[in-house]
Amino acid sequence: MDLGLQGKVAIVGGASMGIGYGIARTLAAEGGRIVITARRELGLLRAAEQLRAETGAEVVPIAADCRQADDCARVVEATLAGLGGVDILINNDGAPPLGDLMSFDDPAWARAVEQNLMYVVRMARAVIPHMIAQRRGGAVLNIAAISAIQPIAGFGLSVATWGGVIGYAKTLSLEVAKHDINVNTICPGYIETTRLEKVFAADGADPTLMRAKLEAEVPMGRIGTVDDIAAMAALLVSPRGRYTTGAAIAIDGGLLRGVR
Repeated sequence: MDLGLQGKVAIVGGASMGIGYGIARTLAAEGGRIVITARRELGLLRAAEQLRAETGAEVVPIAADCRQADDCARVVEATLAGLGGVDILINNDGAPPLGDLMSFDDPAWARAVEQNLMYVVRMARAVIPHMIAQRRGGAVLNIAAISAIQPIAGFGLSVATWGGVIGYAKTLSLEVAKHDINVNTICPGYIETTRLEKVFAADGADPTLMRAKLEAEVPMGRIGTVDDIAAMAALLVSPRGRYTTGAAIAIDGGLLRGVR
């Protein structure tokens, strides 16, 4: 299936590894022109080289800290200057620390808000006016986690701030739909990433036993892959997925137990 992404300009956050890299690779393979961002420049440059080698696509790395307002603005400005526009925005980063809610002080909460919520707010605020001016529609996709809609003890900083992202995205979707711009949030379940490795190592548990425990929780009986997430992301940000907007979509092998 041709997703209609040939020549589309996409900004993909947290793309030096994991889910961000997987999404960037999928969009590049579909013919997109990709700007990738991450905090660590060396890893980002290596990711850009690998993406070019794998897909032959135009890939522009911009080292930036998504928690900093100036860096968010700089990424968008550089994309517009270098690639002439922006069609797709993927807001993706790591996540705040794990731990009991009572253990986090005000600075920890402030960092979590900057990383998860304000990052999304700032990037959307910078990008959407240009999408509207281009008059060809666009897509904004946020990457959260299943814990945002099915809370998990110990993940409170993420649950609270990604909950805000979901509410923000739903409201934004209503306001920009008339411009043919869709706004969605993906909530991955257990996915093979460095974040999951931290879960495996929680409380000094045996990683093998922890993996078996998590797999047993998933009706499909396996941990998800980055490609599972990237495939849905590519559809949602493509013209073929444009009619889906305001959604918070679990990609979790059936892990979510709620009926929505």
